[in-house]
Amino acid sequence: MKKILVTGGAGFIGSHLCEALLNQGNEVICLDNYFTGSKQNIVHLLSNPYFELIRHDVTMPFFIEVDEIYNLACPASPVHYQYNPIKTVKTSVMGAINMLGLAKRIKSKILQASTSEVYGDPITHPQPEEYWGNVNPIGIRSCYDEGKRCAETLFFDYHRQNNVRTKVVRIFNTYGPHMHPHDGRVVSNFIMQALHDEDITIYGDGSQTRSFCYCDDLVRGLIAMMDTDDSVIGPINLGNPHEFTIKQLAEMTIELTGSKSKIVYLPAVADDPTQRQPIINKAKEILGWEPTIELREGLQKTIDYFKNLEMR
Repeated sequence: MKKILVTGGAGFIGSHLCEALLNQGNEVICLDNYFTGSKQNIVHLLSNPYFELIRHDVTMPFFIEVDEIYNLACPASPVHYQYNPIKTVKTSVMGAINMLGLAKRIKSKILQASTSEVYGDPITHPQPEEYWGNVNPIGIRSCYDEGKRCAETLFFDYHRQNNVRTKVVRIFNTYGPHMHPHDGRVVSNFIMQALHDEDITIYGDGSQTRSFCYCDDLVRGLIAMMDTDDSVIGPINLGNPHEFTIKQLAEMTIELTGSKSKIVYLPAVADDPTQRQPIINKAKEILGWEPTIELREGLQKTIDYFKNLEMR
């Protein structure tokens, strides 16, 4: 049994990770300040004697003895990370410093949940880990993009300077149950609009692409990365390499919900990437990982979750 700390553990991905780690027989400490996370996501875990929930903000120091740290704490949707952009940068940067300092003191492994947003609006397509990105450092999305880029810098510097056992993964668009229904992300937006027979709003002409990874697949990748030996640091892309246009996603959502919604087009959002697709050769070769759940299947599971949420 390992003792594992998950920051942002009550969030969308964090809650699934906590559950998977518990199912493996580990002791899990979930750390969250509930800015975007929710107790509802982990309430079913509270009866497990090996699960502990602590309310704490990662921008403040935290002390504990654990074997592994998964650093997932940060608002990840545009609505949430633009609500308080300074807080978003603090969470990414100061949170990384605090968790890396903890890992240094207790000599634990630590994994950073970075993001495909470090690639910005990519000129290189699809995106390999070697691509340095095309990020606007002063735009409305910069608080998240540059905060995560700085966090990656810190992880590599703590490894080089202090021999901290660091690992970095770059997460591409992920979806599934426990998403916040009003987080402003395209999957949750489209599903909620479709369930209410409202217009499906596409910002731009709908030709921009994304690659959607189901949450269960992603969690497998996170655990596989943590379980590698100390020579594997990353960064490693985790995402589904199958690319879809936003218009295709809208049409599939309408079909699977049986909605009467119509698609409407609104002006494009500033700095919104036109293309996003991971190259996952490293994940395949080093982790033995690739996604198994395709968009139609995962989208149906997510729709079912939102339907039940609406009923509650």
